[in-house]
Amino acid sequence: MSTGTKVVVDVEGHQLPLTNLEKVLYPAVGFTKGQVLDYYSRIAPVLLPHLAGRALTRKRYPDGVEGQVFFEKNAPRGTPEWVRVVELPSPGSSKNRETIHYTVIESLAGLMWTANLASLELHTHLWRVGEPSPDMVVFDLDPGPPATIVECCEVAQLLRPVLQADGLEPYVKTSGSKGMQLYARADAFGSSEQTSAYAKELAQRFERSHPELVVHRMTRALRPGKVLVDWSQNSAAKTTVTVYSLRAREHPTVSTPITWDEVQACTSPEDLVFTSDDVLGRVAEHGDLFAPLLSP
Repeated sequence: MSTGTKVVVDVEGHQLPLTNLEKVLYPAVGFTKGQVLDYYSRIAPVLLPHLAGRALTRKRYPDGVEGQVFFEKNAPRGTPEWVRVVELPSPGSSKNRETIHYTVIESLAGLMWTANLASLELHTHLWRVGEPSPDMVVFDLDPGPPATIVECCEVAQLLRPVLQADGLEPYVKTSGSKGMQLYARADAFGSSEQTSAYAKELAQRFERSHPELVVHRMTRALRPGKVLVDWSQNSAAKTTVTVYSLRAREHPTVSTPITWDEVQACTSPEDLVFTSDDVLGRVAEHGDLFAPLLSP
């Protein structure tokens, strides 16, 4: 891919102007906007099925990961007419909006368009547009220092057999930041209220049975050295970082699907840090480890 100031490329029949490709967005390693676009174009075959049908919230970093960031839910001015836009209710909006016009990215052209806006991080809901209930339940494991992802792996291994006993087969990914997330199909649940209630009860149960390791409340004073089992992400209004999304860290790390063997073998946080190049290699070798979540 050219890294000139501006190039126009044909993507699926759409003429896309790609700008500032040489701009460094990850200063610590000199990772440029052109490399961000290159990563998203190459990961698209496994990423797009996880974006399809889901309203997208973008975290944009026009001046790189060390610059200002802003969350963007509404479709920005100039959104191409061929990008799907859906109007959805916005309960509890911080800007007192009754509805939001979300983009839904379902094509390579749409992904390149949104990545060109320096949308480094992609966040989605647990439900698809038009569906009455979520199709996934998530447990977001967030370590409170000095705890790390190593302790998250310990909690994940404790959660796995309990979820399986409840008929849920969990799949795990790194957050691309400090922690990790367990996902399972939520076909047995009829609403986000039901998935939230189930996740909260399970988090509370684990806090009672493993008080030295687990906390289910976000109160910071309770969290040092423990893993927050964040059940609240199952709210219909919440979003979670999408699998294969870049993260705005010092390095271009990625929210990466991992195997349960890797969870069991983790002894150091560095064991489960994956950059964009790592993830492309993993997909070439293993395919999409999160593919089972796409179908009931």
